[in-house]
Amino acid sequence: QVQVMESGGGLVQAGGSLRLSCAASGTSLSINDMGWYRQAPGKQRELVAFITSGVMTNYADSVKGRFTISRDNAKKTVYLQMNSLKPEDTSVYYCRIMIGPYVVWGQGTQVTVSS
Repeated sequence: QVQVMESGGGLVQAGGSLRLSCAASGTSLSINDMGWYRQAPGKQRELVAFITSGVMTNYADSVKGRFTISRDNAKKTVYLQMNSLKPEDTSVYYCRIMIGPYVVWGQGTQVTVSS
């Protein structure tokens, strides 16, 4: 059974850093595009960053220069390094992975940034 598990969320003060991880397991299909999204209470889910299988990256304007997405294909894992965190970054963060032709979402991990 395919599983996508996130880790690394938590509570941090403004200006601090967190690193999120998301690992896929239970599949022999190829891992294609990988991305991170976030959803704050009362708001729509929004793209934070994604990375293609060809290692091209794209970021939301609000996180450019502060967040870095990367991947380890051997571990089927995508990372999101978040630096200079701001209170407005507080959200539930979800990873989204293309496994073969399928879109698989993680369960979400809470990131809370205190001022």
